[in-house]
Amino acid sequence: MDQFIEQIVTGLSIGSILLLVALGLSIIYGSMGIINLAHGEFVMLGAYAAWVFHTYLGLGLLASLVPIFLVVAAFGWVIERYVLSLLNNRPLDTILATWGVGIMLQQAVRLMVGSELRYVQLPPALSDSMSVFGIPVSSYRVFLFVVSIALFGATWLLMNRTTVGMKLRAIIQDRSVAASFGINAKRVYALTFAYGAGLAGLAGALVSPLKSVSPDMGTGYVVDAFMVVVLGGVQSLAGTVASAFILGELSGGIAFLQNDTVAKAIVLLAIVVLIRFRPEGLFTARVRA
Repeated sequence: MDQFIEQIVTGLSIGSILLLVALGLSIIYGSMGIINLAHGEFVMLGAYAAWVFHTYLGLGLLASLVPIFLVVAAFGWVIERYVLSLLNNRPLDTILATWGVGIMLQQAVRLMVGSELRYVQLPPALSDSMSVFGIPVSSYRVFLFVVSIALFGATWLLMNRTTVGMKLRAIIQDRSVAASFGINAKRVYALTFAYGAGLAGLAGALVSPLKSVSPDMGTGYVVDAFMVVVLGGVQSLAGTVASAFILGELSGGIAFLQNDTVAKAIVLLAIVVLIRFRPEGLFTARVRA
């Protein structure tokens, strides 16, 4: 029973990290239809921003979360405004553009700070462990779980209970009709992309104490993020949450029985098989005709 509870807790921990990484992509891909191959590099920028704030400005991780979100969101706004907005209705060109942006970001980081591995310190207040159903769990992993759920809640409210979210949903359904009501689609898309990029940067900062920071760290995260979003359903935030924790529990359980490599291979194979028979994902957002 103790091992079973431990695996459940481990799966929730993995799922919370997957949710943090995938939430920004869910907004960009699901709402704007942009296959953002630079999403992993936005995660990487957030991790490096956490290292820079700590090393050169003396800010702890918790104190630097809001500035990191704003910095990466601003960078995302620039990319959408001056690159992606010029490629409307050209999905293949958008894929190529985001791929190129990702490569440029990796090389820029290498030139500015080098390729050496960097490390971000855990917040002292969260460096101990706590007991969850009698199982010792890192306080920081519990913190990540709480933050991931809070960010999902904030994102859901933004998309469903704010003027920006209403305008975005109107543009998704019919851009020309939305424009006839005075909705500036370019401005809404730029803000949406900036928000998604900011979430990715925030995810990078939050996972940086658990992983070494390097220029190519985002490559693995972008694969995980796409798996979560595609499995959950492209336009379903709730599906993103459910698929993140499903994959987390599945990965944790298989890794316990075998190893991480086998777990990744089996999970990827399961997703490929599922998409073959259910291409819309496990959950789909219902859109009124």
